[in-house]
Amino acid sequence: MSKLVYCDNAATTKTRPEVIEAMLEVLQNDFGNASSLHKYGRKAKKLLNSAREVCAKFLNCQNSEIIFTSGGTESNNMAILGALEFAQKHKTNKNHFISTNIEHSSVYKPLKHLENLNYPVTWLKVNENGFINLQKLEESLKPNTLMVSIIHANNEIGSIQDLEAIGALCKKHNILFHTDAVQSAGKIVLDVEKYKIDLLSVSGHKFYGPKGIGFLFKRIDSPVLPILFGGSQEQGFKPGTENLASIMGLAKALECRINEMPAEKIFVQKLQKQLIDKLLQIPQTILNGSKDLEKRIAGNINISFEDLKSDALILHLDLKNICASSGSACSEGNIEPSRIITALYPNQQHLAYNSVRFSLGANNDESDILYIAETLSQIAHKLRKT
Repeated sequence: MSKLVYCDNAATTKTRPEVIEAMLEVLQNDFGNASSLHKYGRKAKKLLNSAREVCAKFLNCQNSEIIFTSGGTESNNMAILGALEFAQKHKTNKNHFISTNIEHSSVYKPLKHLENLNYPVTWLKVNENGFINLQKLEESLKPNTLMVSIIHANNEIGSIQDLEAIGALCKKHNILFHTDAVQSAGKIVLDVEKYKIDLLSVSGHKFYGPKGIGFLFKRIDSPVLPILFGGSQEQGFKPGTENLASIMGLAKALECRINEMPAEKIFVQKLQKQLIDKLLQIPQTILNGSKDLEKRIAGNINISFEDLKSDALILHLDLKNICASSGSACSEGNIEPSRIITALYPNQQHLAYNSVRFSLGANNDESDILYIAETLSQIAHKLRKT
């Protein structure tokens, strides 16, 4: 049997042993509710505060600006809908959103929902490498613009937007700036002060932490109201008993990442370049996203095959024990084209059905690269023959 190669780290990473250990410690010994006043509750509260401090240090913000959530989707919804809730309650007359046509669904769909309710949304187009035009962004700003929400590193093609420039522009015009940093947190140094970010979303399972846990950075003076109601946990933004075991797992994963990121970036980028070079030797292939690896999240490779459907390629790769993914979504037998790839090539929409994403991580090595390249070359040749 061939080796098992996991290269779908953009979907989720393998939980690291130190994280599991930290979570087990809480589950076995620190089962108290952080809202309780007795000794078990006080210990749970102390642990919760220590985890919040780790997350705040990671972003260069205050502890009170970290709100633990169930992950990126909840954080993104809380930021977008919570900002609108504040604007409506305080009758600010601000209701216009600006975003891009390559956002993750957890930003794209809430904004589409608001657009269907007749709230104005401007969708910035990206160029063939997946980057917005800053001049177009500035031209899109209006007196009633409430928020700019732009993804940091794209989940399919890995292109990294210039947060510093976007943040400076939003600050200049006194407009809320939210970024979905789910793909970049734990891989890129993030500084909310430097980038003038008001709201930022993070998910733990993208950097070797547990699933179902993340956080929203909300600048202390950001005009955002809760969209969930219940208890007073997490300043009332995320009511309900905190998932302390997962929160401690998230904090442990971040602690590890702070020291590992620079060296791992060099290592993973080396593998990334090797795999890109080898895959582009297969006939009729196109690299989607930035060709400059410094402007692309480390480990991300998205390739379109001119004449081969991604679902067939993914299934054949799986039969060879290679775990990759497609930008296409399959629902009840219907294959939908990748919205992200469509945005890159509006006049070549067939490429949106033909893209395969490999996302490498710390657990990959050079033997994986050789095996992926050789196997995919054989699969492409076989499918083209048949």
